[in-house]
Amino acid sequence: MSLFRRILPLITLFCAVSCMEYGPAQEETFATDLSHRGLFIICEGNYMYGNASLSYYDPETKEIQNEIFARSNAFPIGDVAQSMTINNGLCWTVVNNSGVIFALDPVTFKEKRRITGFTSPRYIHFTGSGKAYVTQIWDPRIYIVDPDKCTVTGYIETGMDFETGSTEMMVEKDGYVYVNCWSYQNRILKIDTATDRIINELVVGIQPSAIIKDGYGKLWAITDGGYEGSPYGHERATLVKIDADNFVIEKTFTFDYGSTPRGLTASGDGKTIYWINDGVYSMDAASETLPAEPIIEPLGTIFYALIVDPTNGDIYVSDAVDYTSNGVMRRYSAAGNLIDTFRVGINPGNFCWREAQ
Repeated sequence: MSLFRRILPLITLFCAVSCMEYGPAQEETFATDLSHRGLFIICEGNYMYGNASLSYYDPETKEIQNEIFARSNAFPIGDVAQSMTINNGLCWTVVNNSGVIFALDPVTFKEKRRITGFTSPRYIHFTGSGKAYVTQIWDPRIYIVDPDKCTVTGYIETGMDFETGSTEMMVEKDGYVYVNCWSYQNRILKIDTATDRIINELVVGIQPSAIIKDGYGKLWAITDGGYEGSPYGHERATLVKIDADNFVIEKTFTFDYGSTPRGLTASGDGKTIYWINDGVYSMDAASETLPAEPIIEPLGTIFYALIVDPTNGDIYVSDAVDYTSNGVMRRYSAAGNLIDTFRVGINPGNFCWREAQ
């Protein structure tokens, strides 16, 4: 996960950074194969350095294109690229510390629209025609935007204060959006999309960093437990299974002290969930116990983020290396066998699939 409030600014303050060089900034034209699916890799860069980037990988040809935003638009994407969602034929790309969301053409990677006026956007979720929600890390409010007009139209008040309030990932089920509140928080919010109001909240472990929906209609959240010495508490990290309909915790799996699970994701059918805890682990969503061994062993490096190909189960895991060098992507089969390795930008922290056209 990105933008650790306590850690990353200190790392980036004292470390030199690297970036991929492509010569003077000028627009390039890309010819991506529309008959192939592709994976966007969102590389955060370093906080306050403005060296975020986007990469695009073709799984069929194993071709990687780096710095596609800068090369397509002749200017850098900005400071801390956080996430991407494809909606209505555009790639909505959230750039956290720059406070902007770019809408890109999924084939040419050129900017088509942008939305500004945010404090610290993290994720965008489209709830229907003409409306989307944007979560924030330095602002407790969830922003309501009109993606067609590229304007902020309102806010969902969370009741949290500006010092410790934050909202993060979003999943939707039956007209309700569920939001995990990560930094300095311990709750999941339930929003009625018809009224744009929070109707309930559920307390889970300290700092739920991710939330997903499985193939059985259950929600899963992973908590990092905070950090030692935090005024907001420190406890064991957990994996929490939630009954969305009744909005109650169904089961809590607890990790050992010192564990740092992250990168929660699911298979295409939602029946298997995955996460990183040094190595990569997988678990049947109906399981009653945590797996004892990883399906991908740790390599003595920094496994940072994770996604699973919904069509064939291939596992893509990013390696942050040292948080300042260009990252490495590793592609494994569903059985955990290495298929491909390739370089991308700094701190590859999120992903988005583009389907064949």
